[in-house]
Amino acid sequence: MLDFTWKVFSQTGNVDTYLLFKELEVERQERSEGQKEELAEIDFPIS
Repeated sequence: MLDFTWKVFSQTGNVDTYLLFKELEVERQERSEGQKEELAEIDFPIS
């Protein structure tokens, strides 16, 4: 989805499409960080 959104923006220059791209990028980054935290909790459970 990220690649498609960037491609549409690069072809149209539409600002709304760029903002959507940035929003998707942030969500992807947050999801990745959340997964890392979950894995760390599995490795080192807090008792």
